[in-house]
Amino acid sequence: MALFSVNNVKIKGISATVPEEVYSNKSYEWISKKERDMLIKMTGVNERHVAKFGMTTADLCESATEKLIEELNWAKEDIDVLIFVSQSRDYLIPATACILQNKLGLSNNCLAFDVNMGCSGYVYGLSIISGMMSSGQIKKGLLLVGDISTLNTSYNDKSTYPLFGDAGTCTALEYSNEAKMSFNLQTDGAGYEAIIIRDGGCRNYASKESFDKVKHAEGIERNRVQLELQGVDVFNFSLKEVKPNVSRILDEHGVQIDEVDYFVFHQANKLINESIRKKLRIPPEKVPYSLDRYGNTSLASIPLTIVSELKEKVSKGENKLLISGFGVGLSWGSTLIDLEDLVCPDIIEIKLN
Repeated sequence: MALFSVNNVKIKGISATVPEEVYSNKSYEWISKKERDMLIKMTGVNERHVAKFGMTTADLCESATEKLIEELNWAKEDIDVLIFVSQSRDYLIPATACILQNKLGLSNNCLAFDVNMGCSGYVYGLSIISGMMSSGQIKKGLLLVGDISTLNTSYNDKSTYPLFGDAGTCTALEYSNEAKMSFNLQTDGAGYEAIIIRDGGCRNYASKESFDKVKHAEGIERNRVQLELQGVDVFNFSLKEVKPNVSRILDEHGVQIDEVDYFVFHQANKLINESIRKKLRIPPEKVPYSLDRYGNTSLASIPLTIVSELKEKVSKGENKLLISGFGVGLSWGSTLIDLEDLVCPDIIEIKLN
């Protein structure tokens, strides 16, 4: 296990932006009302914010970042690193982080790069940026994470279409002598086909045939440039791996469950998350959900949940959080963090200009 700690970096603020348009799963007519009701009950997803074609993850993250910089009263020339973590970047090349550095008006001395990660991407992103900043030579940094997941889902695929929503977030970090983050990161690439878009990359170029819709099961029709999710495989993986990962980091640092104020899990779906919570014997009041209103927002789900569900708590005083992301890759990881008087603006809703 990649079990390690990073000293001297503190989270100062988190912000989130979602598209203005809301889609209710009660309106999902591809399946019967009975099946819709069961789907909503099992997944916990009533509605989702969905981006219209032309809106990108970068647009959402840019909005969240501008608001957070304003609330923090940071000078843009003091920001020395920007990391953009997403699986829905603007272009194959160049890196979206470079475009955002310019759009945000950051200094040319700011280093910027992309990381291609999904459900575990927020935890992985925190480990990367905090590691870079821990020496003290970089004082302020921005971690932008998000996805436009709905762009690649098929309306005729009941296993994906009703589940995902879109969001972009910004986390601001600052060098601090008294701060510490601890991580436990893991990977199992043998399961890479559990969540996959098969065509459109260098392994399988997109072709005319890539857009041919194929029926895979009752209620599941998609083409090869749309998201494929093997629900049983993802469920089994999550139940097998998340509990020991979380338990290991708690045990390593001598932290009891009752000493953690909140456990913020990737918002996979209600059935998976509640199964994990019960296996870990965590009281329900310690596990917030944003699934009901925002759905599974991929790697943005953890910071979005903090902003939407814990804003009043984390904005005042000290809170110990354990956050855990798991999914596509297969990749998973947890981190223990202490938050104090976090700057946490209200969630922003934007529409396509």
